[in-house]
Amino acid sequence: MDREVVDQKLESLRRCLLRLETKCPLESSILIADIDLQDIISLNLCRAVQICVDISAHLIAGLEISPPGTMGETFDLLAQEGILKNGLATNLKKAVGFRNIAVHNYETINWLIVYSIVKNNLRDFNEFAKVVAVILENGE
Repeated sequence: MDREVVDQKLESLRRCLLRLETKCPLESSILIADIDLQDIISLNLCRAVQICVDISAHLIAGLEISPPGTMGETFDLLAQEGILKNGLATNLKKAVGFRNIAVHNYETINWLIVYSIVKNNLRDFNEFAKVVAVILENGE
C-alpha cells in the first residue's frame, strides 16, 4: 500500500466531509429548492464514496484475496477480512448505491434522503477514515 497516496486520499475525504458539513442547509426544504446546493452536496458525497472505494482497493491489493467484482463488494471483502465492522461495510455499500444513482440517474435523486444522509450518516465516512488511519499508523 502506498502510504502517501492513501494519506492524500484521506485528506481529500476530509475536505469533502467538511464541504458537506458547511454547505448542507439547516432545513431540507432549502436543499430541495436550491440546485446549486444539490450539485455541491451530491458531488461531494460521490467523491467521498469514491475515495473510500479507492482506499479500500489499495487495502485489498495488499491482501492475498480475489479483487471485488463491484464497488460495493469492496467493503464486503474488508469486512470478511476483519478490517471493517459489518455494519460500517453495509453502510458504505449503501453509499455506493447512492453514488450510482447520483452518477447515472441524477434526476431521480430523493433530496430528502440525501439531506438525511448528510445530517445523520457522515460519521460512517469518518469511522472509515479512522480505521484506515490506524492501519497506516501500525504500518500494515
